[in-house]
Amino acid sequence: MLSWDDVSGQIERSRNYWISTASPTGRPHAAPVWGVWVDGALIFGTDTGSRKALNLAANPRLVVHLESGDDVVILQGTPQHSMDEAFLSRVDDAYAAKYGGVRLTTAPGDPGLFVLRPRVVYAWREKDFNVSATRWRFPGPRRAGAGPAHPR
Repeated sequence: MLSWDDVSGQIERSRNYWISTASPTGRPHAAPVWGVWVDGALIFGTDTGSRKALNLAANPRLVVHLESGDDVVILQGTPQHSMDEAFLSRVDDAYAAKYGGVRLTTAPGDPGLFVLRPRVVYAWREKDFNVSATRWRFPGPRRAGAGPAHPR
């Protein structure tokens, strides 16, 4: 099985995150976003009028997949919108460091910020799926920095 530290590192280092949402009628939608992994949460932004944001407003369940199909990491959960000022400042600094000075709080348009503290994370390596496939379940609402329950 994979270690949480290794998987968490993959999430943190990823440049693009594929998010999958569903419209009010159930139509699937997938799109890449930029984001940062801070204190066990993936934070990303999208214009509040975008298909992604409209879908999340109607159906807040979300699946996030990193770019690789060989070193797979999939996060599932329901994102939140709120974060305190101190956390937002740390997120904004991490985002600027990762994306060459771009800040979430000054993005063009009307940025909606989403904070996903995953309820379930799946990860595996394609080359040894039968021994590397791992699932972490996170109990209930999680506090910042909380680690996963035991992997399976």
